[in-house]
Amino acid sequence: MKTEITAQGKKPFRRRVFYIPGYDPIHPRRYRELYRREATEQAAISGYAITLQPKTTKGPYGWRVHGSIHGQQAQAEVEVLVWSDIVRGSMSNSIPATYAQLVRTAWAYIASGALFRLMQLRKGPVIAALYPIVFLLGQLALAGAIGWGVGQLVAAFTHPVLIVSGLIPIPFILRWFKAHDNKVFAYYLMHDYAFSARWNGANPPALEARMAEFAAIIRAALEGDCDEVLVVGHSSGAHLGVSILADLIRTGLPAGHPPLAFLSLGQVVPMVSFLPGAQRLRGDLVYLCTRDEITWVDVSAPGDGCAFALCDPVAVSGVAPPGQRWPLVLSAAFTQTLSTERWKQLRWRFFRLHFQYLCAFDRPGDYDYFKITAGPLTLAQRYANRAPSKSRILTPVNRYTDTA
Repeated sequence: MKTEITAQGKKPFRRRVFYIPGYDPIHPRRYRELYRREATEQAAISGYAITLQPKTTKGPYGWRVHGSIHGQQAQAEVEVLVWSDIVRGSMSNSIPATYAQLVRTAWAYIASGALFRLMQLRKGPVIAALYPIVFLLGQLALAGAIGWGVGQLVAAFTHPVLIVSGLIPIPFILRWFKAHDNKVFAYYLMHDYAFSARWNGANPPALEARMAEFAAIIRAALEGDCDEVLVVGHSSGAHLGVSILADLIRTGLPAGHPPLAFLSLGQVVPMVSFLPGAQRLRGDLVYLCTRDEITWVDVSAPGDGCAFALCDPVAVSGVAPPGQRWPLVLSAAFTQTLSTERWKQLRWRFFRLHFQYLCAFDRPGDYDYFKITAGPLTLAQRYANRAPSKSRILTPVNRYTDTA
């Protein structure tokens, strides 16, 4: 990383940030624009300065950040570890194939008992998982009802045998629903949950290969000249981060490496670790939670209905070892860190709230995404001696606790 000297002749704090998105088919420029917009707003609220520039390093898509926070300077190279092509490849373009996914996914979670055990943790993410199933079945029922009505009308005015004509409008109605899915996200969420269910909690080969590439990219940063390497995993990206970092540490970190930190945001680890085939993930949770080589902070909020808020992903998965150190489970406390007016605006926008961790807070507490990624303190320094949230959930309710 190229280092710039400040006006005071001091080297700024230097950080490499690797962001692992969740199950998202969108181009990574979306995250750059989100960072730019929200950092500007947070800086104005909190009284510091952040500017973005094009990235200066080779490798994944990213951008450069300069932060001036409370008189201290920092610079960060932020890079997005892209797996959106794998996401797009898993999304069926066929309506019948999506309904087949629905059946397979429902069976995977119900037959394994995972669904009922997940409900013992948080109702929100379970409802979010059931939402696409209920919504898609509702669309099918409505299309069938309209088709039945059309068939009855045609048969009444022509010939009774033409009642079968009611089948004709059904595919057109379903296509209309799919064309407007950008407003309800039923198909998108169905593909999301089906991605893990198809492999029963294991990673498909293409994703395993990509994760190995990500580990190599992070290792190269640890061999470079910086003051912290920070990995951020959001939503499904959190459990990918667990496995990537576990693999990285198992192989041995470079001598004299900078501090390594992991920030998991809005994690949905139990949606995968509670499936019978997730031995790999459960083993990685056991391994990573005891390591001295890393600082792992997990941030969520009860107001995020799409995340397993304040659930210790290791403990609730039933694999917490006696020497567990991580993660430090903290609450973003949306009802406190967002003003009453802002909370009213966002309260029922569930998907937007799931991304709030990457956004500005108008009443920020000790969690500030932009201070963490563009500020002059390591994650370990920022949360040194910080106690975990009193509301964290540690109850082991997972039926499957075998590990790879």
